[in-house]
Amino acid sequence: MAFDQLKTEISLLLTEMQNEPQDRHEIYLSLREKLNQIKATGMPLPDDLVKLEHELEEEFASEQRDGE
Repeated sequence: MAFDQLKTEISLLLTEMQNEPQDRHEIYLSLREKLNQIKATGMPLPDDLVKLEHELEEEFASEQRDGE
């Protein structure tokens, strides 16, 4: 998949996250998949998206701990 297409898909995911916050976990999984695709191409990962991925990961891990 072309890098520009991945950037466009990530942009759409971020817009979706803003418009439909109830689907944050699904969007997180999609973002993670897109970042892995970028990594596979050898391109550097955008720092802001890596930070967002880690923040969401921590958020969901915290929710799981609180739910136990």
